[in-house]
Amino acid sequence: MTQDEFKKSSGNVFADMGLEDADELMVRAQIGHAVRMILKEKAYKQREISELLGIGQAEVSKLVNGKYHLFSEGRLLGFLNRLDQKIILRIEPRQKDERPLEVV
Repeated sequence: MTQDEFKKSSGNVFADMGLEDADELMVRAQIGHAVRMILKEKAYKQREISELLGIGQAEVSKLVNGKYHLFSEGRLLGFLNRLDQKIILRIEPRQKDERPLEVV
């Protein structure tokens, strides 16, 4: 591919990079980003985040710096719970060309 050629994204940057666990990484990124945006909106200091989420300073730093891949989906959902967010999980059959995981 030359510098002037472009490849259309699949919608999942991790899949485009050829990573084996691309779907899980995408879900973690989406949930982690939601957590980070809530924390940013509320203008919490890192110490407050540590206390609120029950995690150490090093993990707070990783979270606010977007290293969501270091946290499990369950843990990130737990953070949303501690931030008083409503979480809705809906399970339904997938259409032929749909991705297996989606966060809305």
